Amino acid sequence: MEALYYKKENDLAVQCQLCPHHCHIQNGKTGFCRTRKNEGGTLLALNYGQCTALALDPVEKKPLYHFHPGSQILSAGSWGCNLTCSFCQNWHISQGSPPWQELPPRKAAELARSLQERGNIGLAYTYNEPSVTYEWIYETAPLIHEAGLSNVMVTNGYIEGTPLQSLLPYIDAWNIDLKSWNDDFYRQICQGTISPVLRTIEKAVAVSHVEITCLILPGINDSPDDMDSLASWLASIRPDIPLHITRYFPRYHCTLPPTPVETLKMLQRTAGQYISHVYVGNV
Repeated sequence: MEALYYKKENDLAVQCQLCPHHCHIQNGKTGFCRTRKNEGGTLLALNYGQCTALALDPVEKKPLYHFHPGSQILSAGSWGCNLTCSFCQNWHISQGSPPWQELPPRKAAELARSLQERGNIGLAYTYNEPSVTYEWIYETAPLIHEAGLSNVMVTNGYIEGTPLQSLLPYIDAWNIDLKSWNDDFYRQICQGTISPVLRTIEKAVAVSHVEITCLILPGINDSPDDMDSLASWLASIRPDIPLHITRYFPRYHCTLPPTPVETLKMLQRTAGQYISHVYVGNV
């Protein structure tokens, strides 16, 4: 289907305006995330309704510890991502070309509703980066609300302000990856920048339930000073924002050893000086 948030340029080129990359896409080419293709001056959302992963998960796996704890949530993912983290834990769907099944918005809502008797509270957009399936979420999320259920985004937060603002009324809870407090980390390891992520956190916290995840790579983003700054910034917004400090394991292009558990506990103590709820995960 035709993508949202782009503008036409000369010679059938377009500029995508969904995320801060602002890709200029020539006719016949795709953008950075691979999910948006220019066909004759029209930008298409290639992964619309293409589901690569579907499961009924505990809400704590998102992770969300303070949003309907003990519940289950239908979780769906597609393919593609607008970052290229070398340590990606789901690289086979974020960076690869996995098999998929068609899952139109109404079918997704019907499935979510049918699972209520098994404790399902709604639909989580997760596994790959959900913002690159924006059009599908934008059509599915209102149907989930019509069914009396909740929408959850598990995201890197790398999205432009206008599409984010349009999505905010439909999302009840967010888990946002804040990968580092260091902009060089974002630029060199993820091919992004930190400021759009911080903006997403601020805007989401104002209207929704938000929890933050920080995956810790040994020797890369495990600085106590950076965690001190990260946690104090979160506390300046809301000191009760739950923070999940999670353990890294070797994945994709990153072959560092797993994060020492003691490093996670040390960072938990650092963040705990500012934030009420700090959890260690993946241990």
